[in-house]
Amino acid sequence: MFANMTNALDFQAKALVVRAERQRVIASNIANADTPGYSGRDVNFKEAMESALGHETTLRPSAPSGGTSSGVTHPKHIAIQSTTGSLGDSKLDYTIQTQPAMDGNSVDLDRERANFVDNSVRYEATLRFINGSSKSILSAIQGQ
Repeated sequence: MFANMTNALDFQAKALVVRAERQRVIASNIANADTPGYSGRDVNFKEAMESALGHETTLRPSAPSGGTSSGVTHPKHIAIQSTTGSLGDSKLDYTIQTQPAMDGNSVDLDRERANFVDNSVRYEATLRFINGSSKSILSAIQGQ
């Protein structure tokens, strides 16, 4: 019975870890906005959560038109291998460059700032959910 009550907390705790890692990656992108040749990175939240929960990824995001499931646009292109982050099996993906830069940097500061704020709000919401659930469980245990 207690395990049923804490399942939601386990899920939210794992989501909190993924959000914290994404916040670190976005902050790294912002810090390297002026670094020539730097490629922005991001955490695919869906894949990271499936990895954290121990599920296999069932759906891959669709590639650009005419692309393949590995994310390349032509069968003879070489797929970029994502590196493993601190999330274990989850992988960091490269961000899509929206504004070409002469120095090869792919970071769009406006987009990164928006992602940072969005992720911060979602992190806060997850914390509030965990806090509320913890208080509910505690009051149930205390019989209030």
